[in-house]
Amino acid sequence: MEHAPVFPRPKLALLLLFPTFVILTLFLYYPTIKTFFLSFYQVQFLGLSKFFVGLENYQTLFTDSEYLRIFRNTAVFVTATVFLSMAAGLALSMLANTKVRGWRIYRLLLIWPYALPPAVAGVIFLFMFSAQVGIVNYFTDMLFGIKPDWLSTPALAMSVVVLAASWKALGYNVVFYLAALQNLPGDVLEAATIDGASAWQRFWKITFPMLSPMTLFLLIMNTISAFFDSFAFVDLLTKGGPAGSTTVLIYSIYRDGFEYFKTGFAAAQSVFLFAIVVILTVLQFRISKKKVHYAR
Repeated sequence: MEHAPVFPRPKLALLLLFPTFVILTLFLYYPTIKTFFLSFYQVQFLGLSKFFVGLENYQTLFTDSEYLRIFRNTAVFVTATVFLSMAAGLALSMLANTKVRGWRIYRLLLIWPYALPPAVAGVIFLFMFSAQVGIVNYFTDMLFGIKPDWLSTPALAMSVVVLAASWKALGYNVVFYLAALQNLPGDVLEAATIDGASAWQRFWKITFPMLSPMTLFLLIMNTISAFFDSFAFVDLLTKGGPAGSTTVLIYSIYRDGFEYFKTGFAAAQSVFLFAIVVILTVLQFRISKKKVHYAR
């Protein structure tokens, strides 16, 4: 029976790990625990005093119509962003996996949006969809004679935020899908081609099932990213408007915590957001376990 390797000097190992433990405690564990306890308090301005209110913050969170709308906005944003970014990423990866002239340049252009900070991506879309000077309205006016006010119309504003977040995540999905495509067994696809399978049949029956491990990984990572990385897009493009139609949970946490100074209530929202991400991750692993096929 094989035994696990044992580090001969455990004290030295603990000493080497001590700086990591200190950093994790100060910047991860302590803030997490502090936020959890703070969610049971009503905190006065700048934290000068606080009063224990039990589950009152959570009760307000689940009964107030404004926050129920924020939950719906968050669900719409996350679902649309994850689906659009992954579907487009897979489609572009399939195209980028073909060897054509200049394929290295194409791959580079597909990947570079992910290198941009979210704030820069938000500013790009802010100028593109500006009602006065945006290039999108220039083409819509030239082709259809209309100039929509993208960022002041609720449905259009949410579409722009989703599009910006999806474009930012596109390069990340392309990198991983492209790496997965290049590691698929070519003999299986060749055999399917010889047997007369069409391009769609090869993709749906062979390629996509063999990509399921990567799809599961990207589904989890894109979901987490959509929950936490949406702040810059909402803040730069719409400020949560118009009429709160693009206010998502992470932006609501910032607004309540740093603009309205409702620290306890913001802490409750943070705990709820953390719980959502944990539950979704566990569910995705369990539900997708039987649907994931690992190539051998």
